Amino acid sequence: MLLALCVHIVYNIVARVILQEAATMSEVRVGVRELRSRLSQYLRQVKEGRAILVTEHGQPIGRIVPVGQPLEDRLGAMIQAGLILWSGNKLEPMPPVARVPGKRSVADLLVEDRE
Repeated sequence: MLLALCVHIVYNIVARVILQEAATMSEVRVGVRELRSRLSQYLRQVKEGRAILVTEHGQPIGRIVPVGQPLEDRLGAMIQAGLILWSGNKLEPMPPVARVPGKRSVADLLVEDRE
């Protein structure tokens, strides 16, 4: 069970790193002045799925990114880019790591503790 938890955690970390790398690969750097003068052109690129890194005097100050795409589209793009290998199968649900006596779950205890 501990091994399954570790695999799940590593999977999530690797997926997050790959998504960050994929974002930077399709990212365009543009200065504020050029962005202002060609805003329509850059917004078209954002609609196409590209992220825009906005800089001021060469320093990043913001990012324009497309509205969240469905998971299937993002995974498909990463597979086509050769960033990941994926069989298409979803991970099996994991059994709870911790158990508490009684009918209440760990989640119930956490919610109660946060209130």
